[in-house]
Amino acid sequence: MTTLIRSATVVDGSEAPRYRADVLVDGDRIAEIRPEADHSETGCPRADRVIDADGLVLAPGFIDMHAHSDLQILLNPEHPSRITQGVTTEVLGQDGLSYAPVTDDVLAVVRRKIAGWNTDPSDFDFSWRSVGEYLDRLDRGIATNVAYLVPHGVVRALVVGWDDRPATPSEIEEMQRIVAQSMAEGAVGLSAGLTYTPGMYADNEELLALCRTVAEYGGYFSPHHRSYGAGAMEAYAEMVDLTSRAGCALHLAHATLNFGPNKGRAPELLALLDTAESAGADISLDTYPYLPGATTLSAILPSWASAGSMEQTLDRLRDPIALERIREHLEVTGSDGCHGVIAEWHTLEISGVQNAELDDYVGKTVADIAAAENRDPFDVCVDILIRDQLGSGILQHVGHEENVRAIMQHPRHTGGSDGLLVGAKPHPRGWGTFARYLGHYSRDLGLMSLEECVGHLSGRAATRLRLVDRGFVRRGYAADLVLFDPETVSDTATYAQPRQAAAGITHVFVRGRLALEDGRLTGATAGRSLRREEGGAVR
Repeated sequence: MTTLIRSATVVDGSEAPRYRADVLVDGDRIAEIRPEADHSETGCPRADRVIDADGLVLAPGFIDMHAHSDLQILLNPEHPSRITQGVTTEVLGQDGLSYAPVTDDVLAVVRRKIAGWNTDPSDFDFSWRSVGEYLDRLDRGIATNVAYLVPHGVVRALVVGWDDRPATPSEIEEMQRIVAQSMAEGAVGLSAGLTYTPGMYADNEELLALCRTVAEYGGYFSPHHRSYGAGAMEAYAEMVDLTSRAGCALHLAHATLNFGPNKGRAPELLALLDTAESAGADISLDTYPYLPGATTLSAILPSWASAGSMEQTLDRLRDPIALERIREHLEVTGSDGCHGVIAEWHTLEISGVQNAELDDYVGKTVADIAAAENRDPFDVCVDILIRDQLGSGILQHVGHEENVRAIMQHPRHTGGSDGLLVGAKPHPRGWGTFARYLGHYSRDLGLMSLEECVGHLSGRAATRLRLVDRGFVRRGYAADLVLFDPETVSDTATYAQPRQAAAGITHVFVRGRLALEDGRLTGATAGRSLRREEGGAVR
């Protein structure tokens, strides 16, 4: 099957100036790129299908460097949230918690632990256990391509368990073996969730050893580091130092500066990164173009309260003595699970629940619920955690616009939605991130040119992932492509109605097949896993 994309304005992902061209797709490849000229029978390549792209931009398919679709992409293979905003590749396995590699016992805990990220369907067949088997499962047919990070928290659970203690030297060696095996099976790097259990229990010697293993395979480390709040700058510096010592590339996940202590501090972060890069560090980062964050309500608990099994955590929430200690952390001294700051109840909005009896709480903050019911906010929080079995999702309204704008303009910045797709009112970034960059921040505010913006969302990410033949519009490259109207492209997803497709995106190709045609989903599932090969390249 050949497709001629005629009279397109090509923005090729390299940040070079745009140009007009006819682009021929043959099968799953870009076969020809001809400067727009003669469209007579003799001057135009023959094709089975012709798309008139006059007035439209042709760009590489966008790469979501931080996605949480690990299970949702299998439950809903058409994957409208990503396809409708032009995403053709996602990086999964984020924040140290995902579904491979696992044993039966670890999988059972993980499923409940991140139910707020992906739900936990009782009738779904979790047929894999290793990273390679998970990637094989994806290869049966999904809408987007997927690269995968080995989740450190799960690896730690396999070897150390869920308790708060340092790993022994022999346990670190076993974790290195599991990471090496997972990299050999195709993973592109290692993620960590250092404010989530059990990842937060790891010391730097453990992380250093694992990063050295990742570096041997040409991968990168992508940490959700130890604080995005009170200790954010120290946490960023810690990760820069750690990976420099390990000789490992560093990709900073959702590199935000949130909460009151960090207002206006983006220049400090960027100076830290620039200084490290000048000294030889290999650093990149991703962000989403919104102010609130999103996580689970249980994530704000202090680490000691989340140690061990879910049942142990629930028991602590029912124990009056433990409960008073938890209150002290959340309301007086600051919780490490809440990034070292106290829980500001008016900023914590319930975005989704597992227990239908709590549906009326969705869209309301903990403070709103407490006021309406004449109850103490802390008591409301604990009640929700217990009744929802720790499965509630939240939006955390703690961002600063000046930080968001400054960080997104950094030359090593890439786009990542950090999109959670479940719950009654998930964060709109799951559906709107890439269109919002193109429309609001590039076109409307002029913070970056269209060429720069497309580079942020495609070529830069492809370079970090070491993709062999994706991320650019070039002859011989894979036909992962997006067509959009630069005048109308915009995000339409809102906090009230978060599942709204982006405007202005007309066609999306994944491996040469149209997943979106004239703004309508086709149901195509041409996406596959992208695996690290020997030497570190990914294809």
